[in-house]
Amino acid sequence: MLLSDKIVLITGAGGEIGRAAAILFAREGASLVLADLSQEAADATAHAISGQDGRIVTCQVDITNVASVDAMVAVCSQEFGRLDCAFNNAGINLPADVEWQLEAFDRSMTVNANGTMYCMTAESKLMEQAGKGSIVNNASANGIVGSTRQPGYSASKHAVVGMTRTAAIRWAKLGIRVNAICPSSVQTPMTERSMALSPELRAHLMSMSPMGRLAEPSEVAEAALWLCSDRASYINGVALPVDGGFTAG
Repeated sequence: MLLSDKIVLITGAGGEIGRAAAILFAREGASLVLADLSQEAADATAHAISGQDGRIVTCQVDITNVASVDAMVAVCSQEFGRLDCAFNNAGINLPADVEWQLEAFDRSMTVNANGTMYCMTAESKLMEQAGKGSIVNNASANGIVGSTRQPGYSASKHAVVGMTRTAAIRWAKLGIRVNAICPSSVQTPMTERSMALSPELRAHLMSMSPMGRLAEPSEVAEAALWLCSDRASYINGVALPVDGGFTAG
């Protein structure tokens, strides 16, 4: 198993990608700390995992609040004594064109960029004690290419990619690898509802992928799993597209 005996933290664990990652990581042998802005959502993900040997702990976190993030990482220390891997998956994706309003732009930057920085910083301190660790940040294909309709989302995800590369260089000597995954649109109930209301949106999203379909949450989770695992032991500082070839063109 890829994560046998590993302690793994997942933020945004109540969302579709976070839940898919939690189920997959548990199947691969991990014990989990599942964190989400909604305690109920984190608990629901924990209940969706069954028949695994690893322990599962849940907690509430606001990644825009440093004290809340520190408390989340303290749970890892108190419950397990260490942290081997972290999947910083929490973030927001506001509707198209909303972010041209400065308040919405600031919100996207605060959650996606600042929140990821707060998480990485706290996680690295605990990992440093063990002299090793793996951090995977959930960026976006829009962290590699631009978006005409979501300036805050694109800017914040570019920031996540930049922070990932910088932290990878800075913390490599501490034994900590830092990588990012960059998914394009993902098949979720929310995405499906939006496409059902707008045939134009459906056509646009489908046209973005040379494969002609959206990513499944499990496909995004598989990429995060590999980067977290020791199978990727010499992979550091990458922004891995999980986009069906969207950013290849």
